[in-house]
Amino acid sequence: MTEIKAFIEKNKETYLSELFELLRIPSVSADSRHKDDVRKAAEYVLQKLREAGVDRAELMETPGHPIVFAEKVVDPSKPTVLVYGHYDVQPPDPLALWNSPPFEPTVRDGKIYARGSCDDKGQFYMHIKALEIMMKRKEVPCNIKFMIEGEEEVGSAHLGEFVKVNKAKLKADVILISDTALISLDQPSITVGLRGLSYMEVQVTGPNRDLHSGVYGGAVANPANVLCQMIASLHDESGRVNIPGFYDDVVELTAEERAALNRAPFNLDEYKKELGIAEVRGEKGYTTLERTGTRPTLDVNGIWGGYTGEGAKTVLPSTASAKISMRLVPNQHPDKITALFTRHFQSLAPKSVTVKVTAHHGGEAAVTPTDSKAFRAAARAFEEVWGKTPIPTRDGGSIPIVALFKKELGLDTVLMGFGLDSDALHSPNEHYGIRNFLIGIETIVAFHRNFAQ
Repeated sequence: MTEIKAFIEKNKETYLSELFELLRIPSVSADSRHKDDVRKAAEYVLQKLREAGVDRAELMETPGHPIVFAEKVVDPSKPTVLVYGHYDVQPPDPLALWNSPPFEPTVRDGKIYARGSCDDKGQFYMHIKALEIMMKRKEVPCNIKFMIEGEEEVGSAHLGEFVKVNKAKLKADVILISDTALISLDQPSITVGLRGLSYMEVQVTGPNRDLHSGVYGGAVANPANVLCQMIASLHDESGRVNIPGFYDDVVELTAEERAALNRAPFNLDEYKKELGIAEVRGEKGYTTLERTGTRPTLDVNGIWGGYTGEGAKTVLPSTASAKISMRLVPNQHPDKITALFTRHFQSLAPKSVTVKVTAHHGGEAAVTPTDSKAFRAAARAFEEVWGKTPIPTRDGGSIPIVALFKKELGLDTVLMGFGLDSDALHSPNEHYGIRNFLIGIETIVAFHRNFAQ
């Protein structure tokens, strides 16, 4: 590994330059105006996989954005690792809060600031460079396949059908994903649990047009007021989600499991300071680590209605809308939660308004085993490169493909992420440490060698 480290250090400027080119492509899958940019990103990934030395690489079309598939087969009798990642990114809004342009990578304090730097371009690109290094050293210890998609940030709507149709092409022994976070650069960790997701949009409609608030205010229901009241009722005083049946399938952790989870290094004061908040909030009776990793939640992701421009315009809006996401835990099914939410939210509406509820996308929670050969290989890789044993952790985010891989391919996943919770994913000024990027490449090389053994 000393030689690998030296090789990476020698070539780091090239690796970073290539990553910056990828980060400059505004591959925002949620915005149809960026359709061509999303394809451009896919083509760039395809090119770099070919340059890395795969046997074959192709863009596989879907009804949405293409999937990049590639493979390097060194020996059919050797184990196969399927690397999954995504080249699409979140919208960069609000642009005014960025300290540098979101699609012009900028290095400050050893960190790469750009949309997608951590989620997930910087992380999946480590795997391409790891393969390239092994190819140049003629030390590829196992077969490696890549499936890099362009719709993860909009729910991977076409990935399920793709996996079902291409089971033979995707045949492997384990899935390897880098799209999660470490506890810190001082204490490595491996994510073993992810929450699921149910993502909704609601619209409350009142009068048939915007109304003068002086002429009609107090006599006609204001959809914005009604929407706020409805949303406020979705939590009770203890911070629990106030939807009948929401917790029916939640399996409570044992006292031992809770104790093990809370042994992970965590400083509440530093957490609050980094976020600029005076106190934390959430479901009563649980720690912050439990709330973010093992408990279901409901949050408003966006809310709008009426006049929001400069100055004043005194109106009662005709409509008001919100986007709401629910993070789910194992045993909660997104379709069931979506139905429960829809029925309950519609029941909250007074007769003075009408309500429309639209489901966007969702996915199941996943828990991965810690006693598999692949997990042990990942743990040994961290021990070799970092000199420390990684701690198993549960992540609050969602990667629906993990449950899909288990269901359709029968494969477990190793979630070997190298980001940090402080990397501002989905937020302005998203960033990824250069050290994380480089040591991630080194650790991935070590994983392949250990897994092959």
